Amino acid sequence: MSNLDKKMLSIQQVSLITGLSKAVIRKWEDRYHTVTPKRLNNGHRVYTERDVQLLLTVRKLVDQGSNIQQATIEAQAQVQNEPTQSVTNTLCTSPIHEEYCYRLLEYGTTCDVVAIQRILQEAHQKFGLERFLDEIVTPLLREIGERWEKNRWNPFQESVSSTVIRDYLVGIRNQMHTPSNAPLLMGACLPGETHDLPLCILLLKAQLRGYRVYLISSSPAPGSIEQLITYFKPQIVLLSAMSELPFTTYPDVLPQLDVFAANNPDVQIFIGGIGAKAFLKTNTLQAIQYMNNTETIY
Repeated sequence: MSNLDKKMLSIQQVSLITGLSKAVIRKWEDRYHTVTPKRLNNGHRVYTERDVQLLLTVRKLVDQGSNIQQATIEAQAQVQNEPTQSVTNTLCTSPIHEEYCYRLLEYGTTCDVVAIQRILQEAHQKFGLERFLDEIVTPLLREIGERWEKNRWNPFQESVSSTVIRDYLVGIRNQMHTPSNAPLLMGACLPGETHDLPLCILLLKAQLRGYRVYLISSSPAPGSIEQLITYFKPQIVLLSAMSELPFTTYPDVLPQLDVFAANNPDVQIFIGGIGAKAFLKTNTLQAIQYMNNTETIY
């Protein structure tokens, strides 16, 4: 028996991972024999990761137009003939971290703002800020993004959950005080980029290392980043592009920022994000550095 068959998941966990309701999971079991969960002594169903992979594959095929019976047959053949990867490795790795992630996803699914805030506070107090960011918030945001991308969550669920997490992180940042003479680190999304949660995390980590921080609002106007750098005179600037939209909407912005960086060598300017990485496959920068590892920046 492989490790994928040994790890046991509750129906609640399976529902959160697959986006299928518990009623649908039971129906597919009883009517189509999609999976055959084991039963604990108390009668509760438990599932392996292989079961979860089957349910995810069936759901994908049904979304593509197959009926459930056909999808079940095809999915069972696929999972039997192909190596099955862990379907829970996007969440937290230790059992206690994983439990917090599952609870946050559960309340995110129902858009229970108060419960999300409460669980975030519990996890923050239990693990401390840096571990909370690395082991709870980061994998949680990754999973939320994947659910939205694969239509397992609707835009409202993604927006509510992300907004609550962002507001919580901003609240922490506002409560942290650093000396007025501490070096200043500025974070900014490129114009056209609205996803600033990664920057919120990076700025909190910078505060832990003694920096004052300033976050420019998402999707700033072209030219405003240069103006704010000139006014505030930060030592370090972190730019973020999580999508390619900034480069298609404002193709001249980053080249102009690169010229600005070359003319202001006292300011270290870095850029990161999936969109930036894609841009740099076919373009080069002279003065702005790509962030491979933020630990070398602080």
